[in-house]
Amino acid sequence: MAQIPEKVHELTVGQLSQRSGAAVSALHFYESKGLIGSRRTSGNQRRYARDTLRRVAFIRAAQRVGIPLATIRDALAQLPEERTPNRDDWARLSENWRSVLDERIKQLGRLRDHLTDCIGCGCLSMETCVLSNPDDVFGERLTGSRLLAEGRKSG
Repeated sequence: MAQIPEKVHELTVGQLSQRSGAAVSALHFYESKGLIGSRRTSGNQRRYARDTLRRVAFIRAAQRVGIPLATIRDALAQLPEERTPNRDDWARLSENWRSVLDERIKQLGRLRDHLTDCIGCGCLSMETCVLSNPDDVFGERLTGSRLLAEGRKSG
């Protein structure tokens, strides 16, 4: 992979793609969603600031652990625009997601531990299923198909 000289302060979309490992189409998508930004040259070509590499790395890492793009965009909006974000900036953003990730890890562990039972059973009972209704949390509120309908409205 060709190194970008330090004196180059902006990257083409191809350079950004090559350095970040993200497809050009993904970079265009991120830009359309407000996750990264570029300026246009007089020839209408995109140019990205070098710190966009860090932003793309952050986006891709967050996506890998299941953070929604809207949440990523909100986090990136908190970064300083007058300077390249530093380690403390990134740590502050990721700390906000710790409880979300801890809950996701707990759910995935429960899924891993009970997946064989569910595949073998096939019932996915809303009343007793440890995946759909852990610890019978819905038992006191609703039962049956009303629970399914409620889930669709909020999802």
